[in-house]
Amino acid sequence: MSTAAATPARTGQVLADLLPASRVRDAALVLGGAALTGLAAQIALPVPGSPVPVTGQTFAALLVGTALGAGRGFLSLALYAVAGLAGMPWFSDGTSGVAPSFGYILGMILASTVVGALARRGADRSMLRMAGTMLVGEAIIYAVGVPYLALATGMSATAAIAAGLTPFLIGDALKAALAMGALPTAWKFADKR
Repeated sequence: MSTAAATPARTGQVLADLLPASRVRDAALVLGGAALTGLAAQIALPVPGSPVPVTGQTFAALLVGTALGAGRGFLSLALYAVAGLAGMPWFSDGTSGVAPSFGYILGMILASTVVGALARRGADRSMLRMAGTMLVGEAIIYAVGVPYLALATGMSATAAIAAGLTPFLIGDALKAALAMGALPTAWKFADKR
């Protein structure tokens, strides 16, 4: 079967749908997505003048959403947030509970859901569409995280943007570039099977 013939059969699927369907699969994927996000959060670099570090967390959250789809992506990130609030030390730098950066975690829940819905519509199949998907996801994270940071710290909107958005743009561009290569490549391999 050619790749062209395989692609239409996969319309409406995300990568996780290629695994045999079961509730055990879905539970394992949700737990795995939460764990991946928690592990990626441990890759944290402090940003001078900001209470928000650069982490691998946002990258993981967006990959979880695109690979698992909206429902499982939402559940993974919600589990990640609830477990962290309950004391699991898997937020950035092994922390838990509510911090000024918690708004970004709330944004990740929403972003994972949205990018998962976009992936189900084929947004993870090409480099260009994947770049757009990542940009949408990042925008959602910042749209929730930056105002939360301002409220939690008493910063002005300008100060919150300077501390919670601007220093992260280059890193987010690199994360988007990684995703642009990873997911479309995974689909190419899947379509050859």
